[in-house]
Amino acid sequence: MSDNINRRTVLTGVSTGIGLATIGAASADETQVQYIVAGGNPRQLEQAGYTVVHEITGANVYLVLGSEDGDPTAVNGVEAAFEDFAYGLDRPAEPTTAEAEGDLADEQWDKHLINAFDAHEYATGEGTRIGIIDTGVAHSHPDLGNVDRDASRTFVGWEESDHTGDVQYHGTHVAGIAAATGEAGVTGVAPDSEIVSLRTFPSEGPLLAGVGDTFLALDHAAEQGLDVVNMSIGSPPQPPQENQEGYRIARQRVVRSVAQRGTSVVTSAGNDSQNLQQGGWISLWGTLPRASSISATTENDELAEFSNYGANEISVGAPGAEILSTFDPDNDTDELSGELYASLSGTSMSAPQVAGLSALVSELEPNANVNQVENAMERGAEGNGRGDPETGAGRIDALETVTSLR
Repeated sequence: MSDNINRRTVLTGVSTGIGLATIGAASADETQVQYIVAGGNPRQLEQAGYTVVHEITGANVYLVLGSEDGDPTAVNGVEAAFEDFAYGLDRPAEPTTAEAEGDLADEQWDKHLINAFDAHEYATGEGTRIGIIDTGVAHSHPDLGNVDRDASRTFVGWEESDHTGDVQYHGTHVAGIAAATGEAGVTGVAPDSEIVSLRTFPSEGPLLAGVGDTFLALDHAAEQGLDVVNMSIGSPPQPPQENQEGYRIARQRVVRSVAQRGTSVVTSAGNDSQNLQQGGWISLWGTLPRASSISATTENDELAEFSNYGANEISVGAPGAEILSTFDPDNDTDELSGELYASLSGTSMSAPQVAGLSALVSELEPNANVNQVENAMERGAEGNGRGDPETGAGRIDALETVTSLR
């Protein structure tokens, strides 16, 4: 069972205060446990007494139910298995009110720094679609009229349901950075792109998302043919031993499957000032082949003090400190109730800058594959080439990226 993460190993060396917890039974039978399995096949799993609930397309990864003392790795062909677990959002600071109204372009220092407004003379994301795996998106916001409510979904408890909005505010803020229309206040990197909300956080109880639900959201994004999916989610870095367990195998297979189907995956690097290379620490959704991991920079074009970093772990950097964006007026804070705009900091804010830029590249190069899109953004970045521990290929430059494609 060296590749099996169970309830004990998930929490080894990890304080539950950072937002990791195993998920309870998914059925009325309390002895049933939710397992994520990599390898094998549904028939063999069913014959061994497991119930296959979902199969991730092209990944050979399954979401199954089994007894609490089960061992899916004993099934022929299974390479790894672990009990599904939940994680919370990793945020360095609470939101602050923008106290602003009307056209806010002058207040968007981040878009000016990366030359996004100038890039809109060449590309605006028209004809592209951006998935936001997060707390949901407030489609009623005046700058988010481009949310495709029909395509948007909720994945909670391994069940898929219709889009219902944001259960907090995080996803709305992220979506605006990537693709706010500018109709009322703020403009995203790709204002003419469609937004598809893929909520993985529950509307009740602790704000924790399950790994299995995130896999389902990723699979849905690829099946819908989205150009890029943004994942500004995850807990603080995990120790290297967790990277050797079944979770690593499963997440790599799922992300690889998504990328092979043509959907770019952009992830936030995390907010713990951690060197991800030194000591082998990992972020839950970053540090993955076929996914771009994004660090956060400041208005002074420096690495934000909270941002994770690490040579060969960061793809590019992007503005992520005190970013003004859309906010759900029905948010869960007393201080910002009713606010349409707020500022937030984190690599959660830097990742959607890159997701938006990915949409601009896809508009200009609709036949480009995932690697070609990522390479275009890296070539257009302002830096000293790949491998910089703080910003990888450099801090993104939207204008340089899109003009290089024309």
